[in-house]
Amino acid sequence: MLNIISLDKVYTNEYTLYGGENMVKTITLKKLRPGLPEVIKGIDTKLERYIVMKRGRPVAIMLGPDDYESLLETIEILSDKEAVKRIIKAKKEIAENKIISLEDLRNRIEKANA
Repeated sequence: MLNIISLDKVYTNEYTLYGGENMVKTITLKKLRPGLPEVIKGIDTKLERYIVMKRGRPVAIMLGPDDYESLLETIEILSDKEAVKRIIKAKKEIAENKIISLEDLRNRIEKANA
């Protein structure tokens, strides 16, 4: 299930998402206006993400198109109950070491096609 949090509760300057891979920065609308070119550059080259604040409240999110597409894809996958069941099953199998190497998989496919 997808957990949605209210952005009203996000008031820190930076916080970490996904174990430290990407930092989400907050910026006030006042600072964003003159700094927009640098913010866009950071989003484009460093995959930065921003929460735009106005009078202490979040009003917008800024992220790159790849990030946006990835979020939409994640939402789509998590909305599919069968896909979520398959993901959970796969994670369980990995934890139980019920895996095969890519080479073994290729061999099985070749044998099946022969």
